[in-house]
Amino acid sequence: MRYAFVGTGHRIQMYVDALVGEWSDTGHIVGFCDRNQTRMQYYVERAGRPVPTYKPEEFDSMLEQCDAVIVATVDATHAEYVVRALDAGKDVICEKPLTIDADGCEEIRAAAERNPGKLVVTFNYRYSPRNSAVRRLIAAGEIGEVTSVHFDWSLDTIHGADYFRRWHRDKANSGGLLVHKSTHHFDLVNWWLAAAAETVYAQGSLRFYGDANAAGRGMTDRPERALGAPGLGTDPYLLDLAADPRLKRLYLDAEHEDGYHRDQDVFAPGITIEDNMSVLVRYAGGAQLTYNLVAHAPSEGYRVVFNGTGGRIELTVCERTWTPPHAAIDPSAASKEHVTDAWEKLVLHRLWEPPQEIEIERGAGGHGGGDRLLLDDVFRGAGDDPLRRQAGYVDGIRSVLVGAAANEAIRSGQVVHLADGGTRLAARAV
Repeated sequence: MRYAFVGTGHRIQMYVDALVGEWSDTGHIVGFCDRNQTRMQYYVERAGRPVPTYKPEEFDSMLEQCDAVIVATVDATHAEYVVRALDAGKDVICEKPLTIDADGCEEIRAAAERNPGKLVVTFNYRYSPRNSAVRRLIAAGEIGEVTSVHFDWSLDTIHGADYFRRWHRDKANSGGLLVHKSTHHFDLVNWWLAAAAETVYAQGSLRFYGDANAAGRGMTDRPERALGAPGLGTDPYLLDLAADPRLKRLYLDAEHEDGYHRDQDVFAPGITIEDNMSVLVRYAGGAQLTYNLVAHAPSEGYRVVFNGTGGRIELTVCERTWTPPHAAIDPSAASKEHVTDAWEKLVLHRLWEPPQEIEIERGAGGHGGGDRLLLDDVFRGAGDDPLRRQAGYVDGIRSVLVGAAANEAIRSGQVVHLADGGTRLAARAV
């Protein structure tokens, strides 16, 4: 297979390294497309051989040279590139989210239905062993019929804050965290329950980040960005791009080409996304989901509880227990000593029985071995997977539309209804 990439931010490194490493027997890289030549050159060097580079206006020329396209651009542009690649007869591998709104979903659905190319959405959380174990328990009927789910996700002041430094801070680019980040979580619930959402209600607000909140807490005279700021090196909310060689190459050394600043201050003006969100979803079959996301927690992880007619499943995951200030300042330290006490626990509690802790089998690599499984599915094919972890365009649409419906509910204050198995907004609130 001949693979081409559109978008050369940090997300594609996993795929580039795979194609020049363990999965090199499955295909090779024939092109990079981006508006920024410096970023493309970083990945040309990482590929270890000359690879042609293309500007966005040359995307169609790149399509002539490849069999499949990996889409990892700004979320708001996913639909355009997915549709153009499918219409050119190519397979598509799309980073989540598939797109950011109902209009993009409709465009992608139409293109997928009129073309034979395969469209895969890379939901790596499905492959994490702990999440796969939950799927097995529910599918096996261990707690009977699921009646309700409570899902609480905490992003800490390394991970969560980073969305407010980047292009994600503008909802027009990312759909907000309820699309960009929560698409992972809504997809997990859809997949766990093997059900589609029917109604969505939500509330959300910007309570921690942003200039108004900073001023309200007496944090005045904030810089627009970290570079050159007086507090750089001491203020844990200012990201030092120069401290991490990879971030420096991809962004600091590249910003002269397109003016993109990767280190905007999280308390600077211009943020249009929420940092506290609550969502209520009803699924076909009657299950209810309560979901909460906070983006300024002191620790990172999630807890999900399933109540069923035969018992209860509880999954608790702590990915980072705390963040020392120096790790927030220096991104190269962000995954070092303070994450050694990360832990996870899966408990099955049937009615009238003592609770049983379920062992979680872990593999090598990121997400407990889940990343390797995902890459196998992407580059070698899903094969006979009883868990059906490989996600197609319908899965991508369903996850996006829960988030898009939640955004619409926040805007309108009304319940939003989904139709056609969770793949269309039934009506837009007024």
